Parts: sequence; C-alpha cells; structure tokens
Amino acid sequence: IPVLQIVKESQQQHGLRHGDFQRYRGYCSRRLRRLRKTLNFKMGNRHKFTGKKVTEEILSDNRYLLLILMDAERAWSYAMQLKQEANTEPRKRFHLLSRLRKAVKHAEELERLCESNRVDAKTKLEAQAYMAYLTGMLRFEHQEWKAAMEAFNKCKTIYEKLANAFTEEQAVLYNQRVEEISPNIRYCAYNIGDQSAMNELMQMRLRSGGTEGLLAEKLEALITQTRAKQAATMSEVEWRGRTVPVKIDKVRIFLLGLADNEAAIAQAENEETKERLFESLLSECRDAIQAVREDLKPDQKQREHSLENDSGKVSNIQYLHSMAKSLQKALLQQQRSEEDGKRTPRPQDLIRLYDIILQNLVELTQLPGLEEDKNFQKEIGLKTLVYKAYRCFFIAQSYVLVKKWSEALVLYERVLKYAREVQSGAGAYRNSLKELPDVQDLITQVNAEKYSLQAAAILDANDTHETESPSQVKDGKPLSERFETFCLDPSLVSKQVSLVHFPPGFQPIPCKPLFFDLALNHVAFPPLEDKVEQKAKSGLTGYIKGIFGFKS
Repeated sequence: IPVLQIVKESQQQHGLRHGDFQRYRGYCSRRLRRLRKTLNFKMGNRHKFTGKKVTEEILSDNRYLLLILMDAERAWSYAMQLKQEANTEPRKRFHLLSRLRKAVKHAEELERLCESNRVDAKTKLEAQAYMAYLTGMLRFEHQEWKAAMEAFNKCKTIYEKLANAFTEEQAVLYNQRVEEISPNIRYCAYNIGDQSAMNELMQMRLRSGGTEGLLAEKLEALITQTRAKQAATMSEVEWRGRTVPVKIDKVRIFLLGLADNEAAIAQAENEETKERLFESLLSECRDAIQAVREDLKPDQKQREHSLENDSGKVSNIQYLHSMAKSLQKALLQQQRSEEDGKRTPRPQDLIRLYDIILQNLVELTQLPGLEEDKNFQKEIGLKTLVYKAYRCFFIAQSYVLVKKWSEALVLYERVLKYAREVQSGAGAYRNSLKELPDVQDLITQVNAEKYSLQAAAILDANDTHETESPSQVKDGKPLSERFETFCLDPSLVSKQVSLVHFPPGFQPIPCKPLFFDLALNHVAFPPLEDKVEQKAKSGLTGYIKGIFGFKS
C-alpha cells in the first residue's frame, strides 16, 4: 500500500488543509468502522468487547494494514488537536503525550507486519519511514533532541531514497515530506548546540514563499521558540542615544527577530513573500506593544502623580513603549511603499496611502517621552514635508486627469515649495532621510510635468475654440429637420444616430362623434302581458298545496 500517499490524501481532503485535526480524527474513526465491517473484523458486539489483533496469518488483504494505519493516524490527529488546545490548557499536554505514544505503538505494529514476505519492498520502506516520523514527533515533544534528530534523519533518508527511485511525479510527495521534517531537524540541531541552525530556519521560511499551511506555521513556531531561548541573554537595548532595559520576554523576542525579519524581507524574491513577512512582523510588533502597554498602566499612574515635581523625565518602560510604536509606524510606511511598487494604481489610491502615513507621523510626534527630543521632532517634521510633497504631487496628477489645469498648476507649485523646504532643512538629517524618496527627483519630475501641463492646457483651449465654430455647433435637431444646413456631426457614424424624433410628438386629430337616441322617448311599445308567464301565488295556501301534491 502507498502509505504516504494514503495519509496525505486523507489529511488534505478531511480537515488538515485548514488545520482542523478534530475533523480528521472523526474521519479516521468512521473509516476504521467501515473497514472492520467490510473485513468482518469486528471487536465483539454491542454488549461485549472482544479485542482482536491483525496477525501475519490473516494478512490476505491490504486493508488489514489500513486498519493499523488508520489507528495510528487517529491517535496522531488527536495528539495534534490536544497540542493546539494545550496553549490555553497546559494539563492537556499529558494527554497529548499519551496519544503520541499510542500512535507510535500502532506504527511499530505496522512496521512489524510489513516485514512479512507478502508485503513488497516499497511498502516496507514507507512503513519504516512512517514509524521513524512518529517516533521523532514523540521525542521532539519530550525534548529529547538527540533521539528526535536521529529519528527524523532516518525518516528523511528513507524518503530521499524513495524519491530518487521513482519518477518525478511520484517523487513530489516524498520531497514534500522531507521539506516538512527539515525544520524540526534544524531545531533539534540548534538545541544540541549548532548555532548556525537559526540562520537555516530563516532561509527555510524565506524559501517557503507566500504559501500558508502546516509547514509555514511550523517554521514560525520553531523560529519563535529559538528566539525565546536567545532572549534569555538579552537585557537592554539602545535607541536614540538612550539605553533601555528590556524585562518583558515578548518584547525581547520581537527585538531579536527584527533584524532577521528585515533581512528576510530584503531577500524575498516576490511580492507575496514580502507581504506575508510584513504581516507577520506587524503582528509581532502589535503583540509587543500590547505587552508593554499592560506593564505601563501602573507606571503611567505613578508618572501622573510625580509629573509636577519631575517634569520631562520618562520611565524606561514608557521609553520602550515609544520605541516599539515608532518601529510599528516605520514598518507600516515601508509596507505601503512596497505596495506602491506592486502595481500601477490610480493617483487616488496613492493619496489615501500618503494620508495614512502622515497620520502615523503625527502620532509619532505625540509619543510620551519624546516631547523634549528636538532632533526627533525635527526629523519627523522633515519626513512629514517629504510625504506632503508626494501627496500634493498625486493630487495634482488626479486634477490633470480631469483637465483642471489651474488647480494642478497651483498644486505643482506647492510640491516645489515643500521640496525646497526639505532641501534647506535637511543638513545633519540626510542620513535619516536616505530611506525616503529623493526630493530632487521629485523636483525634476514636477518641472517636466509643469511644461507638459501648460502645453496640454493650450491645446485644450484651441480644441474648445474649434468646437465652438459655427460649422460644428449642433442645435439638437434630428437629421430629418436640417437637410438644408451643413453641420459636422460625428454622431452620424456612431451607434446613437439622431435621424428623426422618436417616438413622434402628439398632434391634434378629430374626435369620434357622439350618438344620441332621441326617438326612444316617443315610441309606444305593444302590450306583452299575454306572452309573459304568470307566477303562482305564494303564501300559506300554496305551501299546503305543494305538500299534498295539488298544483294549479
């Protein structure tokens, strides 16, 4: 039986595409019931349980091996479900380890049965690899790094050999399994003492591209665990000339991974990968800010009490919060600049993005602890002028599209004003402005756009004058009413040709004559009493006669 193919197809079709291990466990249970019923291999009846084991003697059908495989998959899926729930309920970790041991036990039984001569060599190798994979998972959860690494390496070796022995279409599945277990091997190596494993984990995440799923989630989890170990040695960070102690573990992990994430974003080959890395980084930044904010609440009350006596002094935790907020704003700006290069949007889209960036810069100037930092305020002011210049430029571009030449020209002048203010005030802040777009390029582009705008305005004025000439003026009459007048009408060759008035207008017509019968009042009709049937008298007498059958 193709063990890995059966496992992967079942997982993808029954819940694991969305990480729903509970649904997959239910599928394994139902398939076990169907297999036992088909093979007549029931465990007793509804009143009494009678255990049965699959032995080599009854191994006449490959579905007996499927029984053992589904048992192992059911135990493994339950363990993975408990692993998700153990994040909030730590006691479930004991049950998780119990289920993993049960899965390993079933895998050992599958490997033992596959040693029979009735089983082909490929199935034997796949059973051994499956057994090694589950053993590695169990040792990994027990944090027995050396044993886990040996099991994963054995699994990896078998699958690599199988991939080389078959065609490319069949080898895809084996290579995917190798990619799944490679991060676990590197993480085990890191815990054993290999310091280069962290860099390899980052490269694996980068190679995974914009994909999502179990592999991406596993890489993120392993990288976070690795940083958590490194964060234990980190005690302080320096920002804007001040050393700030870092006591919150979540903030330590975020700051340690910041440089690695920025390097990964710079090395990303496509926009989807960059977008996914940006989203992950911003999510970590928000979590770090929230952790600092929670610790800042009592410190904020203390600052309010001592503000009158000690104005201008800011606690380390507040300074750390301000640093994290500034990092988040910088990330948002960088992400939006990346998004700008993804496609060629309309000027209105870029205006909205620059408005958001300017709002972020305003919030940066209001961060607690930075009110007295004149250099920081000056730097943010220059960045604000740069983004205002670009926003005005794209507003002018939007006016050019609707041929509002005067408004666009005024906005171009405003762009030049902002750009010259940036150039005159940059001075010592040129290094901090390197990451921003160059305003000199903007000045050159605006000057070129001004000349183009003036030429377009002159041409548009000439076109307007031509359209007002008598030979092109239309009075709204259809063609049938202006045969005697020459007029250039482009609509005659279009789909909406005005030939006649349709529907035609109302015209007066004679009314239908009215008929009055005047002779009716002077006609005497003959008597008709003899032709009309007389009605029978009604009353008590008629009723009695009707009862006894007497009729008149």
